[in-house]
Amino acid sequence: MQIPDRNDIVKLYEKLFRKLNAPNTLTSQTQMNTDRILYVRLPCNPIFPIGVVYLADRIHKLFPDVEQQIFDLGTIPPLDFASALDRAIDEFKPSLLVFSWRDIQIYAPVGGRGGNPLQYAFEFYYARNPLVKLRGALGGLRITTAYYTELWRNLGLIKRGLKRAKTYNPDARAVVGGGAVSVFYEQLGKSLPDGTIVSVGEGEALLEKLLRGDSLDDERCYIVGQTEPRDRMIHEKPTDFEKTACNYDYIETIWPAFNYYLQESDFYIGVQTKRGCPHNCCYCIYTVIEGKQVRINPADEVVAEMRQLYDRGIRNFWFTDAQFIPARKFIDDAIELLQKILASGMKDIHWAAYIRADNLTPELCDLMVKTGMNYFEIGITSGSQELVRKMRMGYNLRTVLENCRDLKAAGFNDLVSVNYSFNVIDETFETIRQTIAYHRELERIFGADKVEPAIFFIGLQPHTHLEEYAFDNDILKPGYNPMSLMPWTARKLLWNPEPLGSFFGEVCLEAWRRNPNDFGREVMNILEERLGCGDLEAALSAPIDTAKKSLVGASS
Repeated sequence: MQIPDRNDIVKLYEKLFRKLNAPNTLTSQTQMNTDRILYVRLPCNPIFPIGVVYLADRIHKLFPDVEQQIFDLGTIPPLDFASALDRAIDEFKPSLLVFSWRDIQIYAPVGGRGGNPLQYAFEFYYARNPLVKLRGALGGLRITTAYYTELWRNLGLIKRGLKRAKTYNPDARAVVGGGAVSVFYEQLGKSLPDGTIVSVGEGEALLEKLLRGDSLDDERCYIVGQTEPRDRMIHEKPTDFEKTACNYDYIETIWPAFNYYLQESDFYIGVQTKRGCPHNCCYCIYTVIEGKQVRINPADEVVAEMRQLYDRGIRNFWFTDAQFIPARKFIDDAIELLQKILASGMKDIHWAAYIRADNLTPELCDLMVKTGMNYFEIGITSGSQELVRKMRMGYNLRTVLENCRDLKAAGFNDLVSVNYSFNVIDETFETIRQTIAYHRELERIFGADKVEPAIFFIGLQPHTHLEEYAFDNDILKPGYNPMSLMPWTARKLLWNPEPLGSFFGEVCLEAWRRNPNDFGREVMNILEERLGCGDLEAALSAPIDTAKKSLVGASS
């Protein structure tokens, strides 16, 4: 089947809007005027908008008479964003607009916004050839222009949508949330219309209180022009509730473009099995957005949700948890879920996830293979136990290797992506050699063609321990703009500090010249050529140097 084109999607919206605007004897006219929610997913890569879907599902279960509609700009061509939004608002006449903003930061070794942002940055900062440096500067200028254009465009869409909604409902309001907003909530509020509710983290409880007319004082939010964000608001504990299976029969009726994501057989659809992450990794924002308390979704509900998607032809699932098995205390929950997936009869599925591989057991490995896991990511960041400890990651790299051997013995023969972020804190040539030794051992376990090193530079995020470290070491000053892409700020936020920053810059530039289509493996090869391979046993050891300042001593 082909993905619907623009005209097909527009017609679907028009048909559904006519149906929604027909007289409804079950809902009072007053409620229809006051409780009509339009969820607008702002332009984004074609990733299944699980957050918006779960919000709409939760609100329907609590307030079945509230009219809702999902409008996904990720399915609309860029030239039609404004007119499509106008048409959606004109037809639906919402009283509440809920905008979901997923992405802002661009630090990644992948293409997008007209090129590879990491490559252009490294060419500009580290290339010795003036022509290559010029290419990096011009490429960086294009990306910076695209970045600010997208930023202003999304802010403009929010303002445009709210203004248009007020022509039908003068008291119409807007809520703005999503991953990007949760990270940059302090900065974005300065550019949003007065009265906009800026939501941090999960939005279910906020929308529930908003619809009931309850106070929002205890929620992680603030109202532009009326209240200010509380100090360290993002670190506050999110409101807990028990998640039930998403009702996709209902979602299908309020989201005309739903089938857009069901057409391609290799597309992974998100399913959440838990929220929260108990860890304290120095650079990670998940643990503060989702909270440290891990909240498990009942296994029966997860399977029921998967079954609805399975019956619609979906065979590929991505478990969207921060970590599928965040700690050993949750192993039994993972086993229960996989056993119930196996018993459900969905035998031809595949699934993938971020996995803490130090929390595997032989039983769990066996169930992973039997239930169809065909890809997983390990975010170990470094193959040096010393650096893993300093970055507060809580990994035991020796245990990871042992468990990977169990996974291979259970029959896993698919792809493993290993995320490495060099030069985060206290990196040396010796710790680089240790990382090479560790990576080569993973290749021996799974096969070199099955282990894909994903090379990232960490990209400093606000509200993290790494930001505190940057303040303490005069790398950044309080009050800096974390959304800035100006060269003097972007270089620091990219986080590739000297004395090894230039060395990594040269290695990455050589990797792009030699094999741009297999960047990660080429970086590892070049590092080994230049530095050699370290001792694996040394990589698995973590001597404690109490005299040396690092993130281990930073405040929590």
